[in-house]
Amino acid sequence: ARERIAVLFSQAEKVYHEHPGYSNRYVALARKISMRERVRIEPVFRHRFCHHCYRYMVPGANMRVRVHHGWVAVTCLECRKTTRYRVERSHDHKD
Repeated sequence: ARERIAVLFSQAEKVYHEHPGYSNRYVALARKISMRERVRIEPVFRHRFCHHCYRYMVPGANMRVRVHHGWVAVTCLECRKTTRYRVERSHDHKD
C-alpha cells in the first residue's frame, strides 16, 4: 500500500501542470488506499495535499508557504485554509 501511495503522489507531481484534476484524483485514490489498508501517509506526502479540500498542492501555483519561529504555515489558495506544522531543528549541526 505504501508503494502504491508513493507511485500515486509521483504521478500527481508529474501530471499537475497539464491536468490538475488528475492530480487531485490521484490524491483521492492515495487517501482511499491509506484508509482501506490502515496505513499512514508518510509526512513527505502528507504535506503535499490540503487537509480541508484534499487537493494536490504545488508551492507557488496553488499553495503559499510561510516560515515563522519554527512553524511552517501552508495556505491552500483553492479553499483559503491554513495548516501549520512544527519544524524541528536538528541537533547535530555545528555553528
